[in-house]
Amino acid sequence: MPRMISSQELIRLVGTDRCPTVVDVRRETVFAAAPTRIAGALWRDHMRVDDWLPQLPAGRRIAVYCAHGHNVSEIALAKLLAAGADTSMLEGGMDAWLAAGGPVVAREAPGLEPGLPRPSEWVTRARPKIDRIACPWLIRRFIDPLAVFHFVSAEWVKDVADETGAIPYDIKDVHYSHRGDECTFDTLISEFGLTDPALLHLARIVRGADTARLDLEPQAAGLLAISLGLSALEEDDLAQLEKGMAIYDALYGWCRYATGETHNWPAKAI
Repeated sequence: MPRMISSQELIRLVGTDRCPTVVDVRRETVFAAAPTRIAGALWRDHMRVDDWLPQLPAGRRIAVYCAHGHNVSEIALAKLLAAGADTSMLEGGMDAWLAAGGPVVAREAPGLEPGLPRPSEWVTRARPKIDRIACPWLIRRFIDPLAVFHFVSAEWVKDVADETGAIPYDIKDVHYSHRGDECTFDTLISEFGLTDPALLHLARIVRGADTARLDLEPQAAGLLAISLGLSALEEDDLAQLEKGMAIYDALYGWCRYATGETHNWPAKAI
């Protein structure tokens, strides 16, 4: 019996560090005609597994899906298993995912290649605090799990972007930045069509902390304090990003599962 993962099982993993590498193996014409892909999914040709498997993170589980969960997924699954990859296929494919309300992102967005044939690169100002850490978390968890980030002196962000092709974010006069009262985190959510309620809740916390409107959400003040403290202690921006990933994982987990939970002392006997 082929290894299967249900939509509900995968939905619980999307947006977390436990999510497998999700690979969209719909036929190229089907993918090109579709408006969305599963959040965080990469598109790859189901007949060319040997070409793209070595480019995926070693040792990480893989979940493949096609349009309906039929022969296309079966072919990719068989090839991946034969190559020794820990792989499952999404039961019912994209049809089942959409019916279950699974999170999706726009197939196309400014600056990104459809299907993400190679890791996207992003560049922003050095010494990040809130938005410049929150945005990479959002991108890696929901848009491109293999994304690469660069932090450079503020005056050189656009020059670096122009010369390298990296996507500039969270600076003035670029596509992915603040718009009105909203921060760059909000802009990414809007541009990629993300509607996950927990993610939208997290966005309000990030917006409050990043724009000094701490009244937007009670947790905004805490995020501001933690972010400023982390930046003060960690001199390496990329190391700060990796540490910050755990902070946003935790906040997203709280928004998704624990907003109704309280903690009091003394503890009650169970």
